[in-house]
Amino acid sequence: MTITCRAAAVSLLLPLVLACTPATEGKSSEGNASAAVEAPGGERYYTADGKVRVGLIKMPYSGARNVAELSGGPDYLESGGLLDRLADLDVELGPTSNVRLLPDQEDDYGSWHRMGLANGHLARLTAENERAGRLTVALESNCTALLGVLAGLQDSDVGRPRRVALVFIDAHGDFNTPETTLSGMLGGMPVAVAAGMCLTNLRHESGLEPALGTEYVVMGAVRDTDPLEQELIDQSEIQHLTVADIRSGSDNIQRQMRRLSGIADLIYIHIDMDVLDPREVAGHPLTVANGPTSEELAAALETMFSYDKAAALGIASTPWGPNDPDGLSRDAAYNLIEGAIRGVQARQSQADLSASSGPG
Repeated sequence: MTITCRAAAVSLLLPLVLACTPATEGKSSEGNASAAVEAPGGERYYTADGKVRVGLIKMPYSGARNVAELSGGPDYLESGGLLDRLADLDVELGPTSNVRLLPDQEDDYGSWHRMGLANGHLARLTAENERAGRLTVALESNCTALLGVLAGLQDSDVGRPRRVALVFIDAHGDFNTPETTLSGMLGGMPVAVAAGMCLTNLRHESGLEPALGTEYVVMGAVRDTDPLEQELIDQSEIQHLTVADIRSGSDNIQRQMRRLSGIADLIYIHIDMDVLDPREVAGHPLTVANGPTSEELAAALETMFSYDKAAALGIASTPWGPNDPDGLSRDAAYNLIEGAIRGVQARQSQADLSASSGPG
């Protein structure tokens, strides 16, 4: 009965929430829907000799309560042969960046507040990568880091915020608010935070201002949501890619990438490793049956990153250490990163083909 009453309340209030959230202090309510800034072309990540420039960022902060603040997952991914795999792809790898709080921030308390501060540093590093013509690959503790990457892309142009879009690939919707969540986990809320529906201070500290309109969000392979969370998703303008779309490489992938490319300047593609077939992420605490394999998702990423406006990849929540004894999850993450880079490399092939065919 309690859930029924709360669901009714959410249904009644949601139109008001969605109408009011884009307007924030000191910023136009136009926000992410303002006129597009001309984004750099698809060649911006290439060196003069045709290599793809890549900038790795390690983001160990989790923002979770009652667990260690820093995860070893990003280091685990970097140290297991990632740099060699990238070298095999013939990329130009910039210096790896590490997110750390400043000395005068270390005494600040509150796990969510500290996460916002860390996300602010992640945003700065992401913006620096984009301005330098490097494809950002973020190795993240969990999905709350998506706020920092979005903020960095938004802030990567001088003078005004860029319009940013999110392709969110996860077994879960992460669209809860403190009023709808069953678990109380911050990790179940970041997409709602990015959309301006809750935890405004966390979003502001992360540097994401204005919030994203929900029409700028595509969810991929989401198949496990809380009841009230699903109501919020259904009443939003979020669009979807199914597990079947990803497995088959359906036309819907290109349809959604074309749509986002038409309304946004830059697109961030974020992956929670729990989206995968549980056999590849057996050490993840939140696996959900019927996920795509890493090879299937890598093929979908290759398609997504062939679009010029795809600007960053985030890999979150990779099982590590004793939770990945055979290295299967790490290898799966590497497959995804390789798929994204192959997609960026395909842009050059497409450009060369267009140039050789000439006008008409």
